Amino acid sequence: MRTLLRRPRRAFFALIGSAALALGWAVALPGTAQAANILSNPGFESGLSPWSCTGNLGSVVSSPVHGGSKALAGAASSSDDAQCSQTVPVQPNTTYSLSGWVRGSYVYLGVDGGASTWTTSPSAYSQLSVSFTTGASQTSATIYVHGWYAQGTYYADDISLDGPGGGSDTQAPTAPTGLTSTGKTSSSVSLQWNASTDNVGVTAYDIYRGSSQVLSVSGTSATVSGLSPSTGYTFTVKARDAAGNTSAASNSVSVTTDAGSGGGTGFKQAAPYLYEGWGDPPNPSTVMSATGIKWFTMAFVLDSGGCNPAWDGSRPLTGGADQTAINQIRAAGGDIVPSFGGWSGSKLGANCSSASALAGALQKVIDAYSLKAIDMDIENSDEFENEAVQAKILTALKTVKANNSGLRTIVTFGTSTTGPTYYGNRLIEQAQSLGANVDVFTVMPFDFGGGSDMYGNTVNAAEGLKAKLKSTFGWDDATAYAHIGISGMNGLSDQQENTTPAIWTQIRDWANSHHIARLAYWAVNRDRPCAGGGVVSNCSGINQSNWQFTSITAGFTG
Repeated sequence: MRTLLRRPRRAFFALIGSAALALGWAVALPGTAQAANILSNPGFESGLSPWSCTGNLGSVVSSPVHGGSKALAGAASSSDDAQCSQTVPVQPNTTYSLSGWVRGSYVYLGVDGGASTWTTSPSAYSQLSVSFTTGASQTSATIYVHGWYAQGTYYADDISLDGPGGGSDTQAPTAPTGLTSTGKTSSSVSLQWNASTDNVGVTAYDIYRGSSQVLSVSGTSATVSGLSPSTGYTFTVKARDAAGNTSAASNSVSVTTDAGSGGGTGFKQAAPYLYEGWGDPPNPSTVMSATGIKWFTMAFVLDSGGCNPAWDGSRPLTGGADQTAINQIRAAGGDIVPSFGGWSGSKLGANCSSASALAGALQKVIDAYSLKAIDMDIENSDEFENEAVQAKILTALKTVKANNSGLRTIVTFGTSTTGPTYYGNRLIEQAQSLGANVDVFTVMPFDFGGGSDMYGNTVNAAEGLKAKLKSTFGWDDATAYAHIGISGMNGLSDQQENTTPAIWTQIRDWANSHHIARLAYWAVNRDRPCAGGGVVSNCSGINQSNWQFTSITAGFTG
């Protein structure tokens, strides 16, 4: 439905853009462009650069091609149309002709702020053509090609923009400053820098490993993957403008990757949720003795008012029942990760006025308990479905991680049966663009339409998350799996999905065989039998033994 409903709107605006351009022609009497392709790498024969693609969803393939030996493949998803674009210098008040060969379901070719055209040609290449006229003071134009949501991979080749180049810009951008590493694994390094300035605008940043260019991005952060463990690398960044002018190199930064294999974070955690405000909370030391579990995820830290953290928003941060439980866990050789947020209540992420204020609230909890890890449970419309709040939370996590050496950060969010939803994808994309360096992205595969196949749909959701992490961060399979968490629900869910002990064992075994980072479930309070008891707070609603799900979870090793 999204495709059929949204396409006429795009076509309508394209017609308005064309009409506006035609009106500009009638008034300004533009010159006619001389035929010369001013795009760089129009046939993708030399790779992807200087084209940049949203969501890292563009790649260069050797089949199918229209001409030469290479073509562009854009892997459009349900939340990203895989737009690939290139900005070039142009002359004001001039008419240009844009054309290209495309293949796929609903492929678009156009110029930002101006005309576009589209076609559907899933089995063979067809040519798209459109003309536009630049404005009276316009000196650059961004040409794009993209597919359509949930329509699969499209292909593009031999794109041409005929007309005179800008020809007048020879000024290079200023060099990027403040290049620093914001995180690393055994196979990747995350970088961030300050933006460059340019007289006509910076269009891309090229990342160099030694003397070799390894990546181009449009923003001021990037993750370089495919590196070797325990190896030193030196990185620099150069800015590039629409005319192809390149800045001097930034300061260099040298980073040694972590030891280990598989490109993971080195963080493995079996930590079921324990809630002191509900469901006859059990004595944690009793559960630990019976099951061998060592970690618990303590729910939930909320806002007691004025961006001040408290358990459930009402119980004291220290000195109450929650600290008593934490002391018991630590006395038995275990530890905890507090979870901030959840589905309901007054949440710090939504209520704190800024990312720095939120970071200050998180820091109070970190200091109170000398924490090794924190979990942000991002749910509902006030946090998960609010992209500004998502960004606030991620920026706060980035701040506390920088201020607390060794702190691990986890984000937990809902999912569909095939992977992240639109807002889950946006959360991941914003984590990348902000350089948040999140250690674990945990999905909650319950109340998600899992039906009778809770094992299969949980695995499908985790595999969908892996694919999104790969495309967004450029990770390989092993590195993506090593940043994944699963947080299920034992027994009956609110939707009457039934995760039995046997199914949870299957999920745990899959998690171990794929070496993911985290396994949790909601909740230890419910890890007691009550067959036929329905969905209640202090038992699972099914037949099981006491603490059976916790015992299974304790077998997670990653």
